Amino acid sequence: MTRREGGDSASNPRLDVLLRNESDMAYRRRVRRMVAYLDLAPGQTVLDCGTGMGFYLKVVADLCPGCRLFGIDYEDKVLRYAWGHLRGRGVVLARGDIHHLPYADASMDRVLMSEVLEHLEDDASALSEVRRVLKPGGVLAMTVPHARYSAWYDPINRAHEALLRRPIRTGPFAGIWANHRRLYDAQQLQAVVARAGFAIERVEELTHYCFPGTQTIVYTFGKGLIEHGLLPGFLARSTHRFQGEANTASRLNPINWALALFDRIDHLNEDEERMARVNTYANVALKARKPA
Repeated sequence: MTRREGGDSASNPRLDVLLRNESDMAYRRRVRRMVAYLDLAPGQTVLDCGTGMGFYLKVVADLCPGCRLFGIDYEDKVLRYAWGHLRGRGVVLARGDIHHLPYADASMDRVLMSEVLEHLEDDASALSEVRRVLKPGGVLAMTVPHARYSAWYDPINRAHEALLRRPIRTGPFAGIWANHRRLYDAQQLQAVVARAGFAIERVEELTHYCFPGTQTIVYTFGKGLIEHGLLPGFLARSTHRFQGEANTASRLNPINWALALFDRIDHLNEDEERMARVNTYANVALKARKPA
């Protein structure tokens, strides 16, 4: 059932615009896969479980304005940030514990969990809660960081693990292990999701190739500058994840030159022959369904 990424990702022009500023190619691929897995339609009730700063909800609200959207996270700080970007879009945000979701049984058509499960103390309990709130036949779309992560993506942690036999879990160079209790390979993720009572429909290993040190460049350095408003407006419009629509894609903008370079390297992930020869990735993506 597990497959390596290949050249079958369909283009979505509106999603292309929303992702225009995305410098983390692994994140961009996760968003595209999650949108495809969710198979959105007007009238659906969608829960972003572990919503963080709310970018996925922004995307879903834009692509499917007829959906009813909910988001939950346990951190007040990120929820305030999400609310600032989602105000007026009809999104209902809540602070809460994923192990005890404040939603009725069989109340959701779709649940999204992207880069969430690895943070949780009890992943099995959380998945059981997700299954409870999903309607029969409802879809769970999720990603987790890959246990065999690519040295292209996080060379610092790969070197640290090779030399000291342990990852960097905290601090500015924690990278792919930042505040994570565990990473997953494809088989481990399938096993825990299946034990929670889901029928697994698709599993993919995503993103081997990317600009070297993407994790450090984007999250150790870039994220702090953007979140604290330390970039001039013209740079923020070309780098801020939430402002892709403000980037006109001008070839005169040097930020767009860098994004074009990142994108060129990222296209190597679409080469099926190349991908058949690799065995490290940034993420595992999974689509599952609650049995009807």
